[in-house]
Amino acid sequence: MFATPLFAQELQFAALRDFPLESGATVRNCRIGYRTFGKLNAEKSNAILFPTWFGGTTENLISFIGPGKLIDSSRYFVIAVDALGDGVSTSPSNYASQPRMQFPSLAILDMVHSQHQLAEAVLHLPHLRAVMGISMGGMQTFQWMVAYPDYMDCAIPIVGSPKLTSYDLLLWESGIHAIEGDANWKGGDYTSPPEAGLRTRADIEALAIQTPAYRVAHTRPEDLQKFLEAEETASIHGFDANNWIRQAQAMIAHDISRPFGGDMAKATAAVKARVLIVVGLQDHMVNPTPALAFARLLHAPTVELDSDCGHVVTSCEEAKIGAAITDFLSK
Repeated sequence: MFATPLFAQELQFAALRDFPLESGATVRNCRIGYRTFGKLNAEKSNAILFPTWFGGTTENLISFIGPGKLIDSSRYFVIAVDALGDGVSTSPSNYASQPRMQFPSLAILDMVHSQHQLAEAVLHLPHLRAVMGISMGGMQTFQWMVAYPDYMDCAIPIVGSPKLTSYDLLLWESGIHAIEGDANWKGGDYTSPPEAGLRTRADIEALAIQTPAYRVAHTRPEDLQKFLEAEETASIHGFDANNWIRQAQAMIAHDISRPFGGDMAKATAAVKARVLIVVGLQDHMVNPTPALAFARLLHAPTVELDSDCGHVVTSCEEAKIGAAITDFLSK
């Protein structure tokens, strides 16, 4: 481990050395990327951990952090963390000793353990004011609640889930099948991106990320090919296909009730943090049903957004969500 300055928005890395995974494998010389925003107070009581969403990096989180944003870095010390497998932290695309699909399977719990190690052993934080995250970051937030129930005051999962529904699983399995069905994928040992598979994966995701009403309102039929080309090009030149599969598999296997015999009520009984759950009622990518059921079991407040933005409701309704988070954290 190494000491690190606490005021840098630039990308930094924490060395986690030999990091054990839930699968039983060990990632040698593991490291995770992170950025910090704001100032840690003298009591070290204002730290908020903000992990990345699926395929996202901490650079993508920057626009959500700051005064008037989703989380106010003038009041809180915000730690944005690159989840394992995102291409910044240790991932199939950058791990030389076990590259590509030789890289072991990841779990959401592995991401959470790495983040706890960063907070406690690298940044020397005895406690967190909150953990919050969007989409897969929300899944990590749910996992934090039961993995480290005493380590935080508050948890704010945003369009996340404690366990994916069959509809969600259909989406992610379809994306994996699209990539693996491309002959150029070659079991992950491709020399250039498996473009056909990635194009199909991008098309599937475009069907789910917003609602039909949103797409009809924002894309004329004569503009559809231009829209698809932009989405497909971003997919090909964006997130590495092997990273995509390993993070997707982590979400597919995600179930915070597993250590409790599959009983979600027992999982909620382990939660000690105050919880605010944010969902998109028209979310076709991460169905809100499990998160709302969890909120009922926990008697936790919810922010329920009925927007045709679907899964990207956080961007469309940032002001409303940010105001709810500010109010929740001030209590």
